[in-house]
Amino acid sequence: MTGSDTIWASLPVPAFIIDAEDRVTEVNSAAEGFLNASLKSVAGTPIWDLLAIAVPIEEAFARARANGTPLFVNDIDVGSGNRAPLQCALQIAPLAGHPGAMIMIVSPRELAGRMTQSQSVKSAAQSAIGMAQMLAHEIKNPLAGITGAAQLLSMNLAPEDLELTDLIVAESRRIVKLLEQVEQFGNLSAPDFRPVNIHDVLDRARRSAQLGFGAHMAFVEDYDPSLPLAWGDPDQLLQVVMNLLKNASEAADKKGGTIRLHTYFEHSFRLRRSDGSGHSLPLQIEIIDDGPGLPEHIRDDVFDPFVSGRENGTGLGLALVSKIVSDHDGWISVTSVPGHTVFRLSLPRVPRDHKDKETT
Repeated sequence: MTGSDTIWASLPVPAFIIDAEDRVTEVNSAAEGFLNASLKSVAGTPIWDLLAIAVPIEEAFARARANGTPLFVNDIDVGSGNRAPLQCALQIAPLAGHPGAMIMIVSPRELAGRMTQSQSVKSAAQSAIGMAQMLAHEIKNPLAGITGAAQLLSMNLAPEDLELTDLIVAESRRIVKLLEQVEQFGNLSAPDFRPVNIHDVLDRARRSAQLGFGAHMAFVEDYDPSLPLAWGDPDQLLQVVMNLLKNASEAADKKGGTIRLHTYFEHSFRLRRSDGSGHSLPLQIEIIDDGPGLPEHIRDDVFDPFVSGRENGTGLGLALVSKIVSDHDGWISVTSVPGHTVFRLSLPRVPRDHKDKETT
């Protein structure tokens, strides 16, 4: 391997070489991961068919080629296929010694801040839940007294007045249920890590959903059969998927909708910590629905505790999902527009040292 080949293969961001007809002739390993496709399968394909770019840059690209000048585009959304787009910077330049050929480097900006965002969400959740737990016990005791008093009063009321005591009892029980969810959130145990077949988890969740809250939904499985085992707690990961399926089912029209379960491998995906270190999260799971989408006013805060888009929603479901994924050293993100919402989970694979122990 020559020095230039080594540099090309070692680039940590997706890079493409494009011929004079805008066809891809070469991609590095990071680009294969970004596309979830090999060089052999994409060679000769127009670059604009492979990348979904949020702004029309074809004319600017052509001018850069004609003038032999570089082109820089910052903070635009770039996706590929059915992948949720990432905010990226594009660097485009003529390839020296190859007339008409261009090199394009895609630098996802989203990855750099992910650990900070994850820590922020986790900190906010822990702060809010911690405060709520301190109050839960003291609130539940008087609520029990209020409920009992209302039930005693109802025994001596006329039928037309029972509606008021029934309301007191129903609302008191609803508050108790919320407090119990808060306590469950705070008492969640640490993950019991082991090798996990993600497709088994998805199948268990799908079957349960189809027999209950998701009976009105159509489910589509789009699995990568070569996906390696994840490293996590199967019961907690099942809880994550069940929460996401339940949200998608409840958001759908009464006539139903479609939920797509999509898995793929992205070896270049890394979570960067604040100290500059990072770890790989190559296993990607997407829960995709065609419902109305998240309300715009909560999209940026949807993983925070007590934020809900549903009337009488507790806002703890997605906060619990975020906590579990964070405890797995994973990442969760969401993109949502009317008719297309994608929750994406990124998880680690089984550590190499665990594999080594199994083989010795």
